[in-house]
Amino acid sequence: MSVSLREARRIVLAAQGFGRARPDSPSVRHLRSTAARLNLFQIDSVNVLTRAHYLPALSRLGGYDRALLEGDAWGPKRQRRMFEYWAHEASLLPLDLHPLLRWRMARAERGEIGYQALRRFAVERRAEADAVLERITAEGPLAAANFENGSSRSGWWEWSHVKHALEWLFWSGQITTATRRGSFARLYDLTERVIPPAVLALPTPSVEAAQRALIERSARALGIATASDLRDYFRLKPVEADHAIADLAEDGVLVPVRVESWSQKAWMHRDATMPRRVRSAALLAPFDPLIWERARAERLFDFHYRIEIYVPQDRRTHGYYVLPFLMDEALVARVDLKADRQAGMLLAHRITLEPGAPADTLPRLQVELDRMAAWLGLDAVRIGAVVRLG
Repeated sequence: MSVSLREARRIVLAAQGFGRARPDSPSVRHLRSTAARLNLFQIDSVNVLTRAHYLPALSRLGGYDRALLEGDAWGPKRQRRMFEYWAHEASLLPLDLHPLLRWRMARAERGEIGYQALRRFAVERRAEADAVLERITAEGPLAAANFENGSSRSGWWEWSHVKHALEWLFWSGQITTATRRGSFARLYDLTERVIPPAVLALPTPSVEAAQRALIERSARALGIATASDLRDYFRLKPVEADHAIADLAEDGVLVPVRVESWSQKAWMHRDATMPRRVRSAALLAPFDPLIWERARAERLFDFHYRIEIYVPQDRRTHGYYVLPFLMDEALVARVDLKADRQAGMLLAHRITLEPGAPADTLPRLQVELDRMAAWLGLDAVRIGAVVRLG
């Protein structure tokens, strides 16, 4: 089967939830449907605009109540519908993914994954991790800062070791995020005190079955994808991902497809749809699943995109926190945004129009900027430079 690049874009955009009419009043049902479609909201600590995990739902639903996401992510156990774990990166995930990631937790517990400082806690530094775990067990939810001053009764570790111990306990699934506070710091608690019992009671699939399910979910969310795209979604190893892909292809869940101008073989989920056209307008977070894999964004949209947070100011090309603007079936602009909360302004420091951006790009972008400002509780939008490439 062969598809043109334009057809591939339509399939991908439909799979990602674009091209649908936004609800007049987005509800928690709409939010949960979006989370299920995407599988996760990537977490990032940068707050120059708003934290990244809030943005994918805004892009697809419009101005929803962020308290709905906070309740699902960090509300009381009976209300909770999401949990934090390492998936693509640090992520908020629907609870039904918990059993599918237990193999990763088990590998972390055995010291088989994670960076070296963490792996040591699985063996030679296990006693230190156990001491941290004992304190959380006794005292309830604790932040890393609670261990800062003489955290250990025996006093035989440094502060940096405590942070590594907490991270290993998190990776291995023994603790999880109970809530976030203040500057978005995690409060850790025992997993069984956070995750609903019905979820923990779900059977644990084999590693092979779990990875097959993760690849299938990735394919459903991406629509059309290369093997690299599929394994990147949940950061699976190539050999394991390839085995799952082959298994899904044999069962007809994944259909091989050739995409115009792509050098790599691609796969399409059998349930993928191709609308005749996609009508959309959305500002995209740097970590939105549509664009988080930069090589894929370039393959699909001919859009070279890099986040420049860590680039010195005088060497930045487009700005500090730049959001691509999706209009219909193309990425037509990028906007360097900042929420000036003290002044009540959404600052668009610079708008860069891509070559070939349609004449109505700026008016339609203005609508989305106004929408975002209202959603953030800001009074107005202030636009700085407007630059057209090409």
